[in-house]
Amino acid sequence: MNLIRILPENVASQIAAGEVIDRPASVARELIDNSIDAGADRVIVRIERGGKGLIRVSDNGAGMSRDDLLLCIERHATSKIESAADLYSVKSLGFRGEAIPSIASVSRMRITTRPRDQLEGNRLKISGGKLTAIDETGAPAGTTVEVGDLFYNLPARRKFLRSTRTEMDHITDTLSRSVLPFPGISFKLEDSGKTILNFPATEKIRTRLFALMGRKVAEAMIESEAGHPDIMLRVHLGPPELNRSRGDRLFVYVNGRNIRDRLITKAIMEGYGQRLMKGRYPQVAIFMEIEPANVDVNVHPTKQEVKFHNSATVFQHIVSTLEKALSRTSHAFFGRNTQEDRICPINDDVKNPSALISEPGSDYHRQHSIPYTPVDTAAHDHAAAATQGHEPSLVRESPEVIGQLGNTYILCQVKDGFLMVDQHAAHERIVYETLKSSYDTSHPEIQALLLPHKLELSAKETRTALNKAERLSRMGIELEHFGGNTFILRSYPAILKDVQWDSFISELMAGLEEGEPEDESVLDGLLTVMACHGAVRAGYHMTHEEMVDLLRQLEEMDLPTNCPHGRPVFKHFSYHEIEKMFKRVV
Repeated sequence: MNLIRILPENVASQIAAGEVIDRPASVARELIDNSIDAGADRVIVRIERGGKGLIRVSDNGAGMSRDDLLLCIERHATSKIESAADLYSVKSLGFRGEAIPSIASVSRMRITTRPRDQLEGNRLKISGGKLTAIDETGAPAGTTVEVGDLFYNLPARRKFLRSTRTEMDHITDTLSRSVLPFPGISFKLEDSGKTILNFPATEKIRTRLFALMGRKVAEAMIESEAGHPDIMLRVHLGPPELNRSRGDRLFVYVNGRNIRDRLITKAIMEGYGQRLMKGRYPQVAIFMEIEPANVDVNVHPTKQEVKFHNSATVFQHIVSTLEKALSRTSHAFFGRNTQEDRICPINDDVKNPSALISEPGSDYHRQHSIPYTPVDTAAHDHAAAATQGHEPSLVRESPEVIGQLGNTYILCQVKDGFLMVDQHAAHERIVYETLKSSYDTSHPEIQALLLPHKLELSAKETRTALNKAERLSRMGIELEHFGGNTFILRSYPAILKDVQWDSFISELMAGLEEGEPEDESVLDGLLTVMACHGAVRAGYHMTHEEMVDLLRQLEEMDLPTNCPHGRPVFKHFSYHEIEKMFKRVV
């Protein structure tokens, strides 16, 4: 008796459908892609019971003739490609010819279509992959696909569908990701007759960003373009402070196709770098235009996974583009708006903003005397930077230090309001960049201990300390083995102050266990540990001169806005925000 048998056609179709269609949102995505490829400028999606009852996608695209209508339900029937070589020049969203037959095999489907140049249309009905009827009918130009009773013939698969609300959330997310690269197409999503999403056609992507991410995020987004020999990038970057606990606002597109790619996600996170805390994600929209021959979209039937011909180059282009865009705006306390914009309420219709203030506003622009004036090199540095084409310094004019709050926060008055600086985070940034600079030049400034400190390490830490002694020495830390698990600390980087040596060395050993310091990520982790332990701590009382000097040093840092862990260094309150707090602005 033969053990190997050929599966019936309907079983094979249902198995294949499992790769393409896993939930109602997959059906919606495939049908929306078809509508876009058909040249539609209006797409309406109607849903019932989270897509388990009905998914109806209508468009005013090119439509199909009777013969094309019959062919579209056959597996691997497509108008997008003719040969395998065409896979490397695909510019359409669909091309495999699997979506319609896969959906038809697990649902009751009805397709109504009419080409623009014909007076009558045709309607096709198919259930479980079996054609039941095809008739002539009156219809508007375009195509309407109705998918009912999804997975009715696969109860096991239907059982795995989530609640109606959850499935509707997935459909909403799918449509939201589809609309961004095509602002010229209007999209509407309806749930049981109620409009859920409505995106009118527009000429600007920013309008779509307003609808998807909210006015606050969209207005604050940093826009940048970067052209490279093999890739064109357009990015819209949310400010680091508007981060999220989930990566659900990472919108990435390759030639108009929404993709989910770990490499790109990693590039985005690296581009933001230490501006984000661990476990936090930015809000980003990235559009990549790549020659189709340099990207393989035929990796998975869902077409959301791609392979790049030169992934390392793509990765580096994204990282560098994000770093440059963010660095242009991260050096100023005041954000992107000018002083006048931030003091006045944001209302285009208001001609006299002062009318909204319940009492006369103070003159915030007058010059204040500063009790303590450090040696001021900021003006000279700013002029030199402008001459050499460098970015301006962190503070546009030196802040006036008012005092210290709770021996933790430095309070300052700046031209546009009030500033709170976390002294530990600020000093941590200074120590980190100083250590990194000295390590890069292999000339760390060393401080020898007058009375060496004795350390007792664990057996695992002892092995690490013995194996990595040379690496530690290059970082300015000299440990001398005293026998057993005992070590003597002889010297350390001079910038570290008031360090609790036992916990510091223990954390350092844990970092060294992860790899060699030549690995950039390992080195970064080691320097972050050193900076955290070597920085002035919360609760330490600082003199006025120390606070002024700390801010002066902070101005000179490459990334003064965040500590190495990604925590914000300062918080700025504009006069307008303060007036709102005290109800002086109505």
